[in-house]
Amino acid sequence: MEKRDFGKTGMQVTALGFGGAEIGFQGAALETVERLLNGALDAGLNVIDTAECYAGSEELIGKAVGHRRGEFYLFTKCGHASGMDLPDWDLRLLEQSIDRSLQRLRTDCVDLVQLHTCSEELLRRGEVIEVLQRARDAGKTRFIGYSGDSAAARYAVECSAFDTLQTSLSIADQEPIDLALPLARERGIGVVVKRPIANAAWKSGEKPENAYYHTYWERLQKLDYPFLKEDVRVAVGTALRFTLSVPGVHTAIVGTQNPGRWQENAELVRQGPLPSEEFRAIRERWAAVAEADWTGQG
Repeated sequence: MEKRDFGKTGMQVTALGFGGAEIGFQGAALETVERLLNGALDAGLNVIDTAECYAGSEELIGKAVGHRRGEFYLFTKCGHASGMDLPDWDLRLLEQSIDRSLQRLRTDCVDLVQLHTCSEELLRRGEVIEVLQRARDAGKTRFIGYSGDSAAARYAVECSAFDTLQTSLSIADQEPIDLALPLARERGIGVVVKRPIANAAWKSGEKPENAYYHTYWERLQKLDYPFLKEDVRVAVGTALRFTLSVPGVHTAIVGTQNPGRWQENAELVRQGPLPSEEFRAIRERWAAVAEADWTGQG
């Protein structure tokens, strides 16, 4: 699989990474996660991203592939209490959350700890950033980053405190292409894209039951891209390749608990960048249709 330089970190990350939210929230069985992640690592995957609040995700990853820790880059996040008796974004919580993540993931150091969608106001105050800096200085993480969207994501790049940015970007969520990514490229920030296929919100032809997908469903009804009427796998391929063709994007994380699905997505990525005329058509359609409040979705 194609690898890309991850900003100035020195890491070379696979264009397709694994997102750990789904295996946690959907309560995947350990045996399924072992088959999924070990198969993906065998096929060349080297990025696994998770978070403190993805239910059992960190523990599943630690149990499934902790013994292969040297074969992949491990990213997690902090900020939400997720069972701890402290308020979100409390400085003590951040410290304890990082330690808990290390224990769950069965490692003494992750490659990246990210602040998990805190507000721009909190970022500007600086104390939450300092907690991550201390964790890095203590050897608990190699790099620090911010995961979030819109103005907060732009500030995270501007403030020069972070090595990486994780943000939503897709055919239905193009704000960061102009707002954050040009400056991130200029400053050598590693960029992880979450929700890179807009959760395939169009695939059933009906509004999804999961409210988390509703904003993308509604946007896609208005955008009405012709390629969404094609076979679902072809449409997913176009959507994923669009995201990975955006300048400054280094890895796109996709979650699944279906071992075969990751391999299918990997095959789509191997088709290479989206042809320039198709990429341009998607950008032009967004420019023509997108409304002022179509900001980045967490």
